[in-house]
Amino acid sequence: MGFAKRIVLFLAVNILVVLTISLILNFLGVRPYLNAHGLDYNSLMVFCLIWGMGGAFISLALSRKMAKWILRVQVIDPNTNDPHMKELVQMIYELARAANLPEMPEVGIYNSPEVNAFATGPSKRRSLVAVSSGLLNRMSKTELEGVLGHEISHIANGDMVTMTLLQGVVNAFVMFLARVLAFIFSGLGQNRQRSSQGSYMSYTLFVFLFEFVFMILGSLIIAAFSRFREFRADRGGAQLAGRDKMISALQALQRTVATHDVAAEKPALAAFKISHPSKHGGLMHLFATHPPLESRIERLQQGI
Repeated sequence: MGFAKRIVLFLAVNILVVLTISLILNFLGVRPYLNAHGLDYNSLMVFCLIWGMGGAFISLALSRKMAKWILRVQVIDPNTNDPHMKELVQMIYELARAANLPEMPEVGIYNSPEVNAFATGPSKRRSLVAVSSGLLNRMSKTELEGVLGHEISHIANGDMVTMTLLQGVVNAFVMFLARVLAFIFSGLGQNRQRSSQGSYMSYTLFVFLFEFVFMILGSLIIAAFSRFREFRADRGGAQLAGRDKMISALQALQRTVATHDVAAEKPALAAFKISHPSKHGGLMHLFATHPPLESRIERLQQGI
Protein backbone atom coordinates (compact mmCIF):
# COMPACT_ATOMS: atom_id res chain seq x y z
CA MET A 1 0.00 0.00 0.00
CA GLY A 2 1.44 3.35 -1.06
CA PHE A 3 2.18 6.17 1.37
CA ALA A 4 -0.66 8.35 0.02
CA LYS A 5 -3.19 5.51 0.38
CA ARG A 6 -2.05 4.85 3.96
CA ILE A 7 -2.54 8.52 4.82
CA VAL A 8 -6.02 8.53 3.27
CA LEU A 9 -6.92 5.33 5.14
CA PHE A 10 -5.59 6.72 8.43
CA LEU A 11 -7.58 9.95 8.03
CA ALA A 12 -10.74 8.11 6.96
CA VAL A 13 -10.66 5.79 9.98
CA ASN A 14 -10.02 8.65 12.40
CA ILE A 15 -12.79 10.77 10.90
CA LEU A 16 -15.14 7.79 11.23
CA VAL A 17 -14.16 7.37 14.89
CA VAL A 18 -14.65 11.07 15.68
CA LEU A 19 -18.01 11.27 13.90
CA THR A 20 -19.32 8.06 15.47
CA ILE A 21 -18.32 9.00 19.01
CA SER A 22 -19.60 12.57 18.59
CA LEU A 23 -22.99 11.21 17.51
CA ILE A 24 -23.07 8.87 20.53
CA LEU A 25 -22.23 11.73 22.90
CA ASN A 26 -24.97 13.91 21.37
CA PHE A 27 -27.47 11.05 21.49
CA LEU A 28 -26.74 10.46 25.18
CA GLY A 29 -26.92 14.17 25.89
CA VAL A 30 -23.50 14.30 27.53
CA ARG A 31 -22.85 17.87 28.63
CA PRO A 32 -19.45 19.62 28.52
CA TYR A 33 -17.45 18.42 31.52
CA LEU A 34 -15.66 21.76 31.98
CA ASN A 35 -18.13 24.53 32.80
CA ALA A 36 -18.53 27.72 34.85
CA HIS A 37 -18.82 25.69 38.05
CA GLY A 38 -15.63 23.68 37.48
CA LEU A 39 -15.40 20.01 36.53
CA ASP A 40 -18.57 17.97 36.14
CA TYR A 41 -17.13 14.60 37.15
CA ASN A 42 -20.13 12.58 35.95
CA SER A 43 -19.98 14.13 32.48
CA LEU A 44 -16.21 13.68 32.44
CA MET A 45 -16.48 9.97 33.32
CA VAL A 46 -19.04 9.34 30.59
CA PHE A 47 -17.02 11.40 28.09
CA CYS A 48 -13.81 9.48 28.83
CA LEU A 49 -15.51 6.08 28.87
CA ILE A 50 -17.17 6.64 25.49
CA TRP A 51 -14.04 8.04 23.87
CA GLY A 52 -11.75 5.45 25.43
CA MET A 53 -13.91 2.40 24.75
CA GLY A 54 -15.49 3.72 21.55
CA GLY A 55 -12.26 4.22 19.67
CA ALA A 56 -10.95 0.81 20.74
CA PHE A 57 -14.09 -1.04 19.66
CA ILE A 58 -14.36 0.75 16.33
CA SER A 59 -10.78 -0.33 15.65
CA LEU A 60 -11.74 -3.90 16.62
CA ALA A 61 -14.75 -3.86 14.31
CA LEU A 62 -12.53 -2.79 11.42
CA SER A 63 -9.60 -5.07 12.35
CA ARG A 64 -10.08 -7.66 9.59
CA LYS A 65 -10.50 -5.09 6.87
CA MET A 66 -7.61 -3.00 8.17
CA ALA A 67 -5.31 -6.05 8.21
CA LYS A 68 -6.23 -6.87 4.62
CA TRP A 69 -5.65 -3.29 3.49
CA ILE A 70 -2.43 -2.67 5.41
CA LEU A 71 -0.65 -5.93 4.52
CA ARG A 72 -2.51 -6.61 1.26
CA VAL A 73 -3.73 -9.95 2.56
CA GLN A 74 -5.16 -12.15 -0.18
CA VAL A 75 -8.05 -14.21 1.17
CA ILE A 76 -7.91 -17.81 -0.06
CA ASP A 77 -11.05 -19.32 -1.57
CA PRO A 78 -11.89 -22.46 0.48
CA ASN A 79 -12.65 -24.21 -2.84
CA THR A 80 -9.31 -23.29 -4.41
CA ASN A 81 -7.71 -25.79 -6.77
CA ASP A 82 -4.19 -24.84 -5.68
CA PRO A 83 -3.01 -27.90 -3.70
CA HIS A 84 -0.74 -25.89 -1.38
CA MET A 85 -3.40 -23.30 -0.56
CA LYS A 86 -6.02 -26.03 -0.15
CA GLU A 87 -3.77 -27.85 2.32
CA LEU A 88 -3.30 -24.61 4.31
CA VAL A 89 -7.05 -23.98 4.46
CA GLN A 90 -7.80 -27.56 5.50
CA MET A 91 -5.15 -27.45 8.22
CA ILE A 92 -6.65 -24.28 9.69
CA TYR A 93 -10.19 -25.65 9.45
CA GLU A 94 -9.21 -28.86 11.27
CA LEU A 95 -7.59 -26.86 14.07
CA ALA A 96 -10.62 -24.54 14.23
CA ARG A 97 -12.96 -27.51 14.60
CA ALA A 98 -10.73 -28.96 17.32
CA ALA A 99 -10.94 -25.61 19.14
CA ASN A 100 -14.76 -25.64 18.76
CA LEU A 101 -14.90 -22.32 16.91
CA PRO A 102 -18.50 -21.51 15.89
CA GLU A 103 -17.42 -20.41 12.39
CA MET A 104 -14.41 -21.18 10.23
CA PRO A 105 -12.02 -18.22 10.06
CA GLU A 106 -11.06 -16.56 6.81
CA VAL A 107 -7.65 -17.75 5.63
CA GLY A 108 -5.24 -15.37 3.95
CA ILE A 109 -1.67 -14.95 2.79
CA TYR A 110 0.42 -11.80 2.50
CA ASN A 111 3.58 -11.35 0.47
CA SER A 112 6.52 -10.78 2.82
CA PRO A 113 9.89 -12.41 3.51
CA GLU A 114 9.21 -12.23 7.26
CA VAL A 115 8.41 -15.57 8.88
CA ASN A 116 5.21 -14.70 10.71
CA ALA A 117 1.47 -15.17 11.04
CA PHE A 118 -1.35 -13.42 12.86
CA ALA A 119 -5.00 -13.76 13.82
CA THR A 120 -7.44 -10.89 14.10
CA GLY A 121 -11.14 -10.10 13.89
CA PRO A 122 -13.96 -8.69 16.01
CA SER A 123 -15.28 -12.06 17.20
CA LYS A 124 -14.86 -15.82 17.03
CA ARG A 125 -17.40 -15.86 14.18
CA ARG A 126 -15.64 -13.16 12.17
CA SER A 127 -11.95 -13.89 12.36
CA LEU A 128 -8.98 -13.99 10.01
CA VAL A 129 -5.83 -16.10 10.11
CA ALA A 130 -3.11 -14.86 7.78
CA VAL A 131 0.38 -16.21 7.12
CA SER A 132 3.31 -14.64 5.33
CA SER A 133 4.73 -16.10 2.13
CA GLY A 134 8.06 -16.25 3.97
CA LEU A 135 6.58 -18.54 6.60
CA LEU A 136 5.08 -20.89 4.01
CA ASN A 137 8.37 -21.06 2.12
CA ARG A 138 10.63 -21.65 5.13
CA MET A 139 8.63 -23.79 7.55
CA SER A 140 7.91 -27.49 7.40
CA LYS A 141 4.36 -28.82 7.63
CA THR A 142 4.96 -29.80 11.26
CA GLU A 143 6.22 -26.31 12.19
CA LEU A 144 3.41 -24.66 10.24
CA GLU A 145 0.79 -26.64 12.16
CA GLY A 146 2.26 -25.42 15.45
CA VAL A 147 2.09 -21.79 14.28
CA LEU A 148 -1.51 -22.18 13.11
CA GLY A 149 -2.49 -23.90 16.37
CA HIS A 150 -1.13 -20.86 18.23
CA GLU A 151 -3.17 -18.45 16.08
CA ILE A 152 -6.36 -20.49 16.38
CA SER A 153 -5.87 -20.45 20.17
CA HIS A 154 -5.82 -16.64 20.10
CA ILE A 155 -9.25 -16.72 18.43
CA ALA A 156 -10.62 -19.42 20.75
CA ASN A 157 -9.42 -17.45 23.80
CA GLY A 158 -11.11 -14.28 22.57
CA ASP A 159 -7.81 -12.43 22.83
CA MET A 160 -8.72 -9.73 20.31
CA VAL A 161 -11.80 -8.71 22.30
CA THR A 162 -9.98 -8.92 25.65
CA MET A 163 -7.12 -6.76 24.38
CA THR A 164 -9.65 -4.23 23.08
CA LEU A 165 -11.45 -4.10 26.43
CA LEU A 166 -8.16 -3.60 28.26
CA GLN A 167 -7.04 -0.90 25.83
CA GLY A 168 -10.40 0.86 26.16
CA VAL A 169 -10.30 0.83 29.97
CA VAL A 170 -6.72 2.12 29.97
CA ASN A 171 -7.66 4.86 27.50
CA ALA A 172 -10.62 5.95 29.65
CA PHE A 173 -8.56 6.05 32.88
CA VAL A 174 -5.77 7.98 31.17
CA MET A 175 -8.18 10.58 29.81
CA PHE A 176 -10.01 10.94 33.12
CA LEU A 177 -6.96 11.20 35.39
CA ALA A 178 -5.13 13.53 33.01
CA ARG A 179 -8.03 16.01 32.98
CA VAL A 180 -8.63 15.90 36.71
CA LEU A 181 -4.96 16.47 37.53
CA ALA A 182 -4.63 19.14 34.83
CA PHE A 183 -7.60 20.97 36.36
CA ILE A 184 -5.90 20.89 39.78
CA PHE A 185 -2.36 21.77 38.71
CA SER A 186 -3.31 24.47 36.22
CA GLY A 187 -5.02 26.48 38.95
CA LEU A 188 -8.12 26.67 36.78
CA GLY A 189 -10.29 25.60 39.69
CA GLN A 190 -9.15 28.51 41.87
CA ASN A 191 -9.55 30.99 39.04
CA ARG A 192 -12.98 30.03 37.74
CA GLN A 193 -14.48 33.41 38.63
CA ARG A 194 -11.70 35.31 36.92
CA SER A 195 -10.32 32.65 34.61
CA SER A 196 -7.76 33.83 32.11
CA GLN A 197 -6.63 32.64 28.71
CA GLY A 198 -3.37 31.62 30.38
CA SER A 199 -5.17 29.28 32.77
CA TYR A 200 -6.88 27.48 29.88
CA MET A 201 -3.58 27.24 28.01
CA SER A 202 -1.92 25.81 31.13
CA TYR A 203 -4.79 23.34 31.54
CA THR A 204 -4.41 22.13 27.95
CA LEU A 205 -0.66 21.68 28.31
CA PHE A 206 -1.09 19.74 31.55
CA VAL A 207 -3.66 17.47 29.86
CA PHE A 208 -1.14 16.59 27.12
CA LEU A 209 1.62 16.08 29.69
CA PHE A 210 -0.38 13.82 31.99
CA GLU A 211 -1.85 11.84 29.07
CA PHE A 212 1.66 11.20 27.77
CA VAL A 213 2.89 9.99 31.17
CA PHE A 214 -0.16 7.86 31.91
CA MET A 215 -0.18 6.30 28.43
CA ILE A 216 3.38 5.11 29.04
CA LEU A 217 2.30 3.57 32.35
CA GLY A 218 -0.81 2.11 30.73
CA SER A 219 1.26 0.57 27.95
CA LEU A 220 3.14 -1.42 30.62
CA ILE A 221 -0.14 -3.05 31.67
CA ILE A 222 -1.16 -3.77 28.09
CA ALA A 223 2.27 -5.21 27.23
CA ALA A 224 2.22 -7.44 30.32
CA PHE A 225 -1.17 -8.88 29.36
CA SER A 226 -0.01 -9.32 25.77
CA ARG A 227 2.94 -11.42 26.97
CA PHE A 228 0.60 -13.47 29.17
CA ARG A 229 -1.72 -14.21 26.25
CA GLU A 230 1.23 -15.31 24.10
CA PHE A 231 2.19 -17.90 26.72
CA ARG A 232 -1.45 -18.96 26.89
CA ALA A 233 -1.72 -19.25 23.08
CA ASP A 234 1.45 -21.36 23.06
CA ARG A 235 -0.19 -23.76 25.52
CA GLY A 236 -3.34 -23.77 23.41
CA GLY A 237 -1.33 -24.41 20.26
CA ALA A 238 0.39 -27.32 22.02
CA GLN A 239 -3.00 -28.80 22.93
CA LEU A 240 -4.39 -28.40 19.41
CA ALA A 241 -1.38 -29.33 17.28
CA GLY A 242 0.80 -31.20 19.76
CA ARG A 243 3.49 -29.94 22.11
CA ASP A 244 6.38 -31.11 19.91
CA LYS A 245 4.95 -29.27 16.91
CA MET A 246 4.49 -26.08 18.93
CA ILE A 247 8.06 -26.26 20.21
CA SER A 248 9.34 -26.93 16.68
CA ALA A 249 7.43 -23.90 15.42
CA LEU A 250 8.99 -21.62 18.03
CA GLN A 251 12.45 -23.04 17.36
CA ALA A 252 11.96 -22.35 13.65
CA LEU A 253 11.02 -18.77 14.51
CA GLN A 254 14.26 -18.50 16.50
CA ARG A 255 16.26 -19.48 13.42
CA THR A 256 14.52 -16.89 11.26
CA VAL A 257 14.11 -14.04 13.75
CA ALA A 258 16.73 -11.98 11.89
CA THR A 259 14.54 -11.86 8.77
CA HIS A 260 12.88 -8.44 8.84
CA ASP A 261 10.49 -6.77 6.47
CA VAL A 262 10.06 -3.05 7.13
CA ALA A 263 6.96 -2.94 4.93
CA ALA A 264 5.24 -5.55 7.12
CA GLU A 265 6.22 -4.08 10.48
CA LYS A 266 2.94 -2.37 11.30
CA PRO A 267 2.52 -1.30 14.95
CA ALA A 268 -1.24 -1.87 14.78
CA LEU A 269 -0.69 -5.56 13.98
CA ALA A 270 2.56 -6.28 15.83
CA ALA A 271 0.87 -7.52 19.02
CA PHE A 272 -1.23 -10.03 17.04
CA LYS A 273 1.66 -11.75 15.24
CA ILE A 274 3.13 -14.96 16.62
CA SER A 275 6.57 -13.38 16.82
CA HIS A 276 7.72 -9.80 17.16
CA PRO A 277 11.40 -8.88 17.44
CA SER A 278 11.75 -6.78 20.59
CA LYS A 279 14.57 -5.58 22.77
CA HIS A 280 14.33 -7.57 25.99
CA GLY A 281 17.34 -6.10 27.76
CA GLY A 282 17.01 -3.72 30.70
CA LEU A 283 13.68 -2.01 31.19
CA MET A 284 12.70 -2.40 27.52
CA HIS A 285 11.37 -5.91 28.19
CA LEU A 286 8.54 -4.32 30.18
CA PHE A 287 7.23 -2.77 26.94
CA ALA A 288 7.59 -5.94 24.83
CA THR A 289 4.34 -7.42 23.51
CA HIS A 290 5.93 -10.87 23.16
CA PRO A 291 8.06 -12.84 25.64
CA PRO A 292 11.51 -14.00 24.45
CA LEU A 293 11.25 -17.09 22.27
CA GLU A 294 13.66 -18.91 24.61
CA SER A 295 11.26 -18.40 27.54
CA ARG A 296 8.30 -19.61 25.51
CA ILE A 297 10.13 -22.76 24.43
CA GLU A 298 11.35 -23.43 27.96
CA ARG A 299 7.83 -23.17 29.39
CA LEU A 300 6.48 -25.65 26.84
CA GLN A 301 9.34 -28.06 27.48
CA GLN A 302 8.64 -27.87 31.22
CA GLY A 303 4.91 -28.31 30.62
CA ILE A 304 4.03 -24.99 32.30
